[in-house]
Amino acid sequence: MKRLVLAGGGHAHLHVLKLLARGRWPDVEVVLVTPHVRQVYSGMLPGWIAGHYQLDECVAPLRPLADAAGVRLIQDSVIGLDPRRRILRCAETGDIAYDVLSLDIGAQVDQSTLAATTATLLSIRPIEHFIVEWSRTLESCVRAGRARMAVVGGGAAGVELALAMRYRLLKDLPEDTVEVLLVEGRGLLNGHGESVISRVRRMLDKRGFVSVREYAAGCDGGLLFPDGSRFDADYVIATTGVMPPHWLSDSHLALAQDGFIAVGDGQQSVSHANVFAGGDIASRVDRPHAKSGVYAVRAGPILAENLHRTLTGQGLAPYVPQRRSLYLLATGPRHAIASWNGWTAEGEWVWRWKDWIDRRFMKQYAPLEYVVKDATTKSRLEPRGKS
Repeated sequence: MKRLVLAGGGHAHLHVLKLLARGRWPDVEVVLVTPHVRQVYSGMLPGWIAGHYQLDECVAPLRPLADAAGVRLIQDSVIGLDPRRRILRCAETGDIAYDVLSLDIGAQVDQSTLAATTATLLSIRPIEHFIVEWSRTLESCVRAGRARMAVVGGGAAGVELALAMRYRLLKDLPEDTVEVLLVEGRGLLNGHGESVISRVRRMLDKRGFVSVREYAAGCDGGLLFPDGSRFDADYVIATTGVMPPHWLSDSHLALAQDGFIAVGDGQQSVSHANVFAGGDIASRVDRPHAKSGVYAVRAGPILAENLHRTLTGQGLAPYVPQRRSLYLLATGPRHAIASWNGWTAEGEWVWRWKDWIDRRFMKQYAPLEYVVKDATTKSRLEPRGKS
């Protein structure tokens, strides 16, 4: 009996669990280690903030899916790795041995430049923590009768969150009491085409946003800009660049220049043949691409196939990440902006398109969708051992 350990319940591992729920791998014990028993779909988070979704519509429950797949779920956090001894180290459980390991635990937000702020600092990651803090923030703003906040980071996440937050706050507060500043940092939607950037900037202007095309540092009272000016904020939301977990530097895995796990074709570690990685914790060194949920989702099927191939002694299946991605940016109300290879569009119909895609994606992880393929596979199983 070989043991496959899945570290993290990210988008790529969701596909592995779904596949196992529809057909087990003989003579393979699978263990899932995750700090949370649900996976929040980041693509629907702005819609939840804006009030378009209930939270349970935006999450994939990991325990029912693990039960259906015959996977033992251990609710714990990874704190280290010893690939020589084939051991994953966890905060509460201790050491877990593996034959094959797959890592999909995401990344952390780099808040170092904002640490000195005396405003309440919220990080978009981990999303579970952000959900709790945003709910408290919303309640606090409504009680205070005003909202003065800054979203730091001009990428897609920062833009969507800023628009969603302002839209939601205006449901309960007068417009003259709500101020949401967007701090672009290295640029608005850096890496995206000029057409979509122009649409987003017009949208920000239309919605009354003040956007600062500068970097910002935390300071007493809020944020400090390079020219010495300040922005007094009650809340600062960090959607800045990502950084790897601190323990990764001591893992003895080969790392890419950005500090994340260096993987090659098939999502396999370039230094350890029995270690795989997907999602933000992995960096393809042969075909670099942005750290985006789109790539994590697309890597899921090939990751699952190559985990099975490695466990059964077969060669890897290749995987070439797509060169272009469709981006659908929510803008607060039921309206969105689409971008694909230079083509852009916007409107309520784009939001309905995005809503349809997101709901279809989440539906496949609802418990009722677990399909029984043969009489030997039950739709639900008790977890192996304690979890």
